[in-house]
Amino acid sequence: MCWSATADLVAGVGVTAVGVACVTQVRDRRDLPLAALPLLLGAHQLVEAAVWRAGGGGGPATVAWAVIALPVLALYVPVAVVCAAPRRARGRLLPTLAAGAVTAACLAYAIAVGPVTADIRGHTVGYALGLSHGGLLIAGYLLATVGSLLLSGDRRLVVLGAAVAAGALGCLLLWELEFVSTWCACAALCSVLLLGWARERRTRRPPVSGGVVSGGS
Repeated sequence: MCWSATADLVAGVGVTAVGVACVTQVRDRRDLPLAALPLLLGAHQLVEAAVWRAGGGGGPATVAWAVIALPVLALYVPVAVVCAAPRRARGRLLPTLAAGAVTAACLAYAIAVGPVTADIRGHTVGYALGLSHGGLLIAGYLLATVGSLLLSGDRRLVVLGAAVAAGALGCLLLWELEFVSTWCACAALCSVLLLGWARERRTRRPPVSGGVVSGGS
């Protein structure tokens, strides 16, 4: 795929639409954060379209992109998986949740002290952020995001985790300097698998007492 402002815009709109469809399938409030993940990832692609339009740099769109990509997703994904996971799986998810919290705090601090910059490199975007112990932070990030999906105890989420992990490896090999940008785009596209997960959960779980969650953001 040739990354560009138009590509990010189209992907963002499409993934956001999938997110709306996922949310409308929710019957149990515990599933809502994970069902809403495509909404977040779709919005993230729309933000990157704004980065393209701005020609990169260190403006508000770049900072917003980094905030979502780094601390927000590092914490959001394991929290959402823990909410949706069966009770028997929650204990083994605690390390991924802890890794997400620590990693998110470190990344948030790095963004706060800045600077965060984006550089248009042909058909990709490279983001630069001053990080100490970058290798450890990447490991913590992957444990929190990919690890939580793989340890979720849900077959469809394990498939999603495997797809995102494969995408991470491919993006690292093909676009080392633009890894974060390309992998986030890959993760956004992979998140369409959550629509099948949400539909399966709708048929498998009874509505929670106190009403049905039928939508929202």
